[in-house]
Amino acid sequence: MRVRLSFSHALTALLFAAPMADLQAQPAKGVPPSAPVAPLKPVTDDYYGVKVVDPYRYFENINDPETRAWIKAQSDRAHAILADLHGRQRLLERIRQLDQTVPQIRPRPLPGNLYLISKRLPGEDIYKLYLRQGPTGSDKLLVDPEKIQLASENRGKGKNVIQYFEPSRDNRYVAVGVAPGGAERDTEMHVVEIATGRETGDVIFRAWGGSPAWLPGNRSLVYSKLQKLPPGAPATEIEQKVRAYLHVLGGGDSEKDPAVFGYQAVPSITVDPKQFAGIIASPASDYALGAINSGVDPNSAFYIQPITELGKANSAWRKVADFSDDVSDIAVHGNDLYILTFKNAKRYRVIRTDARAPDLASAETIVAPGSAVVSAIAAAQDALYVQLLDGAINRVLRVTYGPHPQTEELNLPVKGSAFVATDPRLPGALLVVISWRQAYKIYAYDPRTKEVRDTGLQPAGPYDAPANLESVEVSLTAPDGARVPLSITYPKTIKMDGSNPTLMEAYGAYGFPFPPNFEPMRLAWHEQGGVYAVCHVRGGGEYGEEWHLAGKQATKPNTWRDFIACAQYLIEHKYTSPAHLAGQGTSAGGILIGRAITERPDLFAAAIDQVGCSDMLRIETTANGLPNVPEFGSTKTKEGFQALYEMSAYHHIRPRTSYPAVLYETGFNDPRVDPWQMAKMAAAMQAATSSGKPVLLRVEYEGGHGAIGGTEKQQQERLADEWSFLLWQFGAAAFQPKQ
Repeated sequence: MRVRLSFSHALTALLFAAPMADLQAQPAKGVPPSAPVAPLKPVTDDYYGVKVVDPYRYFENINDPETRAWIKAQSDRAHAILADLHGRQRLLERIRQLDQTVPQIRPRPLPGNLYLISKRLPGEDIYKLYLRQGPTGSDKLLVDPEKIQLASENRGKGKNVIQYFEPSRDNRYVAVGVAPGGAERDTEMHVVEIATGRETGDVIFRAWGGSPAWLPGNRSLVYSKLQKLPPGAPATEIEQKVRAYLHVLGGGDSEKDPAVFGYQAVPSITVDPKQFAGIIASPASDYALGAINSGVDPNSAFYIQPITELGKANSAWRKVADFSDDVSDIAVHGNDLYILTFKNAKRYRVIRTDARAPDLASAETIVAPGSAVVSAIAAAQDALYVQLLDGAINRVLRVTYGPHPQTEELNLPVKGSAFVATDPRLPGALLVVISWRQAYKIYAYDPRTKEVRDTGLQPAGPYDAPANLESVEVSLTAPDGARVPLSITYPKTIKMDGSNPTLMEAYGAYGFPFPPNFEPMRLAWHEQGGVYAVCHVRGGGEYGEEWHLAGKQATKPNTWRDFIACAQYLIEHKYTSPAHLAGQGTSAGGILIGRAITERPDLFAAAIDQVGCSDMLRIETTANGLPNVPEFGSTKTKEGFQALYEMSAYHHIRPRTSYPAVLYETGFNDPRVDPWQMAKMAAAMQAATSSGKPVLLRVEYEGGHGAIGGTEKQQQERLADEWSFLLWQFGAAAFQPKQ
C-alpha cells in the first residue's frame, strides 16, 4: 500500500495530539519502571501539503547536554537490566569459550610465497597485521594498531582497529588504515616498512576511502580521503567532494598532496560533489582506472589512462563507461578490460574490450547472462575468476584469457558462500568457503592440477562443523506472488511444535545479498534450542539487479513484506510461534525490522534493531544521508517524500499499541547511521507501546556502526545481551530477571 495523504493526516493527529500521560507505556513486567521520559518538543514539517510532526527533533543535536543525559540514562538502564538476567553471564562465558579456540585469519597472498595476515589470536580483542612465509609458516608481527599513535583529536574514542592494508608492489612497505573505536571517518593511514616494522612517518588523515593504490617505483601511492572542513561546517558537507590524491613517501605534509582525480581535479571530467572518487591500479597493469560512484549504487563511471601519466598536468583520461552503461566493476589483464555489467542483463554478464581504445558497444561477451547472478570478478595471472550467485549459494568459474576463452566450474568442497581472492601476478586463486553449518576454511585452486585444496591458513577448530545442526533452503510466496528464498538453520533435536526460540534476520538494500555464513559463537544460540533463519528479501542482490530494484525507493515495502511472509512461513510450518519469534535488522535493515513490527506487531515477541535507519525523512540532513539518496530517495520530490515516509518506522508508531519487546542498539561513534536515529525510535516506542514489554536503548560509547570497527569483546557482550534479551521475552525460565 502506497502512502495515502488522508491516512498520513489521520496518523499525525492521532499520534501527537494525544495527551502526554496517555502516551506513556505501563511499566514492563520485571523491568524497573524508571526509564527516563523524553519531553515532547514537536516540530511540524509540511511535505507537499502533508504535515508531519516530529516530537523528538531536538535529539538530532546529539551534543546537547539534555539529549546526552537522556541517552546515557537509557543506556545505563539497558545495561543494568540485561546484566540482571539470570542466564546472561553463563551465556556470555559460553560465547567466549566458543570464540576463543583458534586464531581468526584473513590472508593476502603476495609474490614470493608471502602472505600478509590479518590475525586475531584466541583471547585477543582486535586484529593485528603479520607477515608469513608460506601458508603454514611462522608469523612476524608488523602492525599492532593499539601501538599506532593517532592524532590527539582521535584518541579516547575506543581501541584502534585496522580498517584496511595495502602492500607496495615490491613488498617493501604496507599502508595501513587505522580508526579509533568505530569512528571510520577518523581513519588515519600510516605507512610501515615491512622489513623492520617501523613507520616511515607518512600519515594521511581522514583516509576513509578504502585501500590506496601503490604506483610503479614504490615511492608513491594514490588514495581517497574526506575533505578538511572548517569549524561549524554543516554535517552534510563531511562526505562531499571526495577526491583521490597522490602522496610521495617522505614528501611532507599530506594535507598538501595534489588531487589527481575526482571533484574539480580533472577539468575535462565533471564529478558531482555527492559522488566518491578513487583510483584502481593493478600491480600487473600499465593502466590506472579512475572510478566515480555514489557509494550506494551498483553502477560506476570509469576512466582510464597510462599509469605513468597519473598526476601529470593535462593528463588524458579516456572514458570507459558512463553511469548509463550500468557497469559495476572492471578487472584488468594486460591490454584487456573485463567488465561486469547489468546493461540489458539484470543478473549481470562479463564483457571484454581493449584498454587502449575501450568501446563497450563492440565489446565481446565473455560470460553470458543466465539464471545465476554474476556477482564478482577477479583477475589472476592465469585466468579470470568469476563468482556466481544462485539464490543464496555461490559457484565459481575460471575463464581463460585469450581470443577463445574456455570456461570451467571449480569443484567447491562446500555448498555455501565462496569468496575469491587473487593477485594478478600469481596463478590460481584463494577461496574462502563457508556454509550455514561449517566455519570458513581457506582453499587454493591450482590451475595446473585443477584441484581445490585446503591451504591450512585457517587452523581447524573444535566447533567448525557441529554434527547436530541442520540447514534447509526453502522458498515461499510473497503476497504479490514473488518467490522469496528463506534459509533456516536449527538443531536436529528440535520438535516442530511451534515452541522453538527463533531469530530471523534480513537486510535488503543496495543490492547486497545475505550469503551463507557460520559463526561458532552462534552455537550458544542453537544450544538453547534456537532456530536461526535468514530471509533473502527484495532490495538485496540474491537475484541480481531486478531483485534490488524490487525493494528500492517506491518498491521498498516489498522488503519488509517479504520479511513478514517469511515470519508467517516459520509459524505455519511449526518452527516457531509469535510468542517465540524475534526479528532483527541492522543498518539499512533497520527499515525492514522497524516497519515489520509497526505493520505486524502481532507476529513478533521481540525485535533487535541494530544501528538501524528509522527516521528516513531526516536522513538527508546527516553526513551519510546525501550519498544514500540514490538508494532511498529524497524529500525534494513528492514521490521521494512518499517513499521515504512509507519506509520511516518512526512515523508509523501508533499510540496505545501492543508492540513487541525491542532492543535498540547504537554506537556513539557511528558515522553511517547517526545515534539519534535509535534514540528517537526508542523514545517514540517507549511512549506508544501498551504491551508492557521492555523497550531498551543500548549504547556502545566506544563503538561505531555495529560490528564494523568494533572489538571482539564488544561483539561477545552484544550477542550475550541480545540472545539473553530474546530468551527472557520468550519466557525461558533460565533467563528471567533476578530482581
